[in-house]
Amino acid sequence: MPRRSAAVYRRRRLVVIVLLVLFVAAIGIAVWLLIARPWAAAETATPPPATSSATPTTAPTAGTESPSPDPSAEATPAIVACEAKDIEVSAVTDAETYAAGVLPKLSISLTNKGTEDCTIDVGSTTQVFTVSSGADVWWRSTDCQENPSSMIATLTAGTTVTSKDPVTWDRTRSSVETCAQENRQRAPGGGASYHVEVSIGGFPSVSTAQILLY
Repeated sequence: MPRRSAAVYRRRRLVVIVLLVLFVAAIGIAVWLLIARPWAAAETATPPPATSSATPTTAPTAGTESPSPDPSAEATPAIVACEAKDIEVSAVTDAETYAAGVLPKLSISLTNKGTEDCTIDVGSTTQVFTVSSGADVWWRSTDCQENPSSMIATLTAGTTVTSKDPVTWDRTRSSVETCAQENRQRAPGGGASYHVEVSIGGFPSVSTAQILLY
């Protein structure tokens, strides 16, 4: 077998060296790609998609919007205070004649002559009963009144109501100075005539009720 020349061996060694260099270079490139991740930088550098410059519309929150008024619905009118032209006030007694020792019980009759309901204070703070004999005022319910109170009531149009709890006249002459006295002047009997009038809420009775005391 012929002996190869030294040049052949040198070429073989050169090829091996080149292959080793290429192999080492390939390994180095692979390691660099894993560490440097150049594609990650490219992804990071990618600008985000442009957003619209239009103002976003906010969705309404459930339950926060007021419902639109129904144009066909009619509001319920408020009940107003009674006026003198619509109210008729009368004094009412539980009898026309009273035997000796019997105390008259006095009440109020209210009639709403108007076409609309109205309100009025029917409490004792606005009630004034007056008992007179001619021009002589014998008794006034407010002279010795205790614990007056207010009570707003609605009077239905076209109806008449009478006070539930009557006021009792003790058949004596009243005054604010003699409320605590037990021996106040007593009203004469024997068929003496007296007239009862009343006002409530500033509305006076249109007439008086006559009573006879015995």
